[in-house]
Amino acid sequence: MSALEFARQLTAKFGDVLSEPAEFRGEITIQLADAERIAEVCEFARKNWASIISWTSAVSTTTAKTRAGRSFIICAASRTAANCGLKTGVSEEKSELPTVIGVWRTANWHEREIYDMMGIRFRGHPDLRRILMWEGYPYFPLRKDFPLAGKPTQVPEVAFTQAAPLEGGPFVTAPGGKDAIEREPRVRTPEA
Repeated sequence: MSALEFARQLTAKFGDVLSEPAEFRGEITIQLADAERIAEVCEFARKNWASIISWTSAVSTTTAKTRAGRSFIICAASRTAANCGLKTGVSEEKSELPTVIGVWRTANWHEREIYDMMGIRFRGHPDLRRILMWEGYPYFPLRKDFPLAGKPTQVPEVAFTQAAPLEGGPFVTAPGGKDAIEREPRVRTPEA
């Protein structure tokens, strides 16, 4: 069974909360309208098609398209080379989803990383603690509102207290310019 065929099987079973499958660059994605049902949909996917989950991630968005939810959780269920992605929105105010560890144990680290970098909590997760940042760090570095240069820390013995020196560096897109090419760091000539 192909990813598209499986996506159609999913929408036939959960049609009230799933969008029609969309294909982009060979990947099939389905939008889940009710984030509270993510574990139920994933359980069906595991039993009927994908024994593994290849990745789970979140994206911080600020576009008009996603005003209902600022972040997206994307689970990609895999069956060898064919992937079928399940995407659902989470509002910034709620910032919480049910865990899918009961479905795929490998989601443990993925959910911890999403919590650490985006601040999205997973209800029912057995060990939801930071995985990259230190405990007590008050920010979520991959959110769109986190400044590019970082934020000063109040823990000098753990990390330096000044903002990270990225602003204006060689890997930072320059403000202004007539188009994206002019702002792109790879095409700018280094200043003397």
